[in-house]
Amino acid sequence: MLSLNERIDRKLKIREATLVDLDSIISIDTQGSGIAKPEYWQETFDIYGGLKENRFFLVAESDDQIAGFILGEIRAWEFGSAPCGWVFAIGVNQDARFHGAGTKMLDAISEHFRKAGITKIRTMVARQNHEVHSFFRSQGMMAGPYQQLEKDLL
Repeated sequence: MLSLNERIDRKLKIREATLVDLDSIISIDTQGSGIAKPEYWQETFDIYGGLKENRFFLVAESDDQIAGFILGEIRAWEFGSAPCGWVFAIGVNQDARFHGAGTKMLDAISEHFRKAGITKIRTMVARQNHEVHSFFRSQGMMAGPYQQLEKDLL
């Protein structure tokens, strides 16, 4: 039997996420974050799942196993910014990393953005998350014109 990595290399396809994929998405997210958030992912699927205009929830699948997920939408005019594609979340099963799943998912969501007339894609990454930061940098993403600011509300 082929390993998950070998199956990913051979048969990876990107498709819209379905409700049946939710347990796998939760598992992959838990691997990355260390926190199981089933309610969050159910709410997220309710908002982004299915064919919704300008919202995209995709999975990478190989031999009926979910290798990863990506979530994004087209947003417009925050802070004077022209419409652009935003990637809110990406996750790849630990056993499937370094086999192109992340790249293929980012390419697929980028194509959805392009078809909608979007020419720029953005995301936010925690500074300490070197793995995800390195992934996005390897895909040609770099610092943009905006800087996040925050304040604790006590």
